[in-house]
Amino acid sequence: MPVVLRYKGFRLFFYSNEGSPREPVHVHVRAADGEAKLWLEPQIRVAVSYGFDAGTLRELVDVAQNHREMIDGVA
Repeated sequence: MPVVLRYKGFRLFFYSNEGSPREPVHVHVRAADGEAKLWLEPQIRVAVSYGFDAGTLRELVDVAQNHREMIDGVA
């Protein structure tokens, strides 16, 4: 699972071959207190989350948006 970005203890990563049929482009986020999946298309949004509060999820969406070009280049 290649890590795309590390931010404040969060790891944004993807699985190289996930889903059949293939899911839309997304990244996973993991930290000690939770996990989430963020869709990247058509806009960045939370697909699913466990353990993160609403403020943390907003911050993660902002981080993904601010690093969108770099994430798209890797994912």
